[in-house]
Amino acid sequence: MKNKIRYFLYYYLFPYAGLLLVRLLSATYRIRILDPGNEQNILKAGGRVVYASWHQRFFPGITFFSTRKPIAIMISQSRDGEMAARAVDILGWRAVRGSSSLGGGQALETIKRLARKGYKIGHIVDGPQGPFGVVKPGLIRIAQYADLPIVPVITSGQNRWEFNSWDRFMVPRPFSRVIIRFGVPIHVPKSMGRDEFEQMQEHVTHILQQLYEDTDAFWQDDECIKRFFH
Repeated sequence: MKNKIRYFLYYYLFPYAGLLLVRLLSATYRIRILDPGNEQNILKAGGRVVYASWHQRFFPGITFFSTRKPIAIMISQSRDGEMAARAVDILGWRAVRGSSSLGGGQALETIKRLARKGYKIGHIVDGPQGPFGVVKPGLIRIAQYADLPIVPVITSGQNRWEFNSWDRFMVPRPFSRVIIRFGVPIHVPKSMGRDEFEQMQEHVTHILQQLYEDTDAFWQDDECIKRFFH
């Protein structure tokens, strides 16, 4: 009986209730896209891309990236991953189960196959357990193995809640202004030695950190806010 209750909670109640809350809240946001050409040029050239985002900031992208289907995302094989995978399925995305520690090789092969079929790939670069703001090897391996350019995705809310989690997870408050920004595509060499691989991780980490700092600074300029959200 306990297993049946747990299955119902993780497979039905939590995913559906959580997504309902996400959709209701997201419907109140005033979203503007910054630097859309960085994404659109890649999509026009064939649409092969891996979107890279911090775990802390992925909330505003949950409903936004439903407009980018077909899209797939790698999710761990943990119990929490099971709930996340179910939510992804409900959204109409494709959940690929695996991580760098479990099922990674098979997951990479699946992502490569899906990318060839026209799927866009989403990846949370420092999830699910951190450390916060540090690009893990998974993103670089996906880009290298599937031959995909990395497009950083930056989200920033003017008014937001901050939770007491490992990454200080952020959720924009109702009716908040929200920016979704696309960074310049990053191309990863197909062949890299260990030192080059680690340098690429550091390079992408630095780019994401700088983009987040620059985008958050936008809210300090009242004139820019008025022009952008007129």
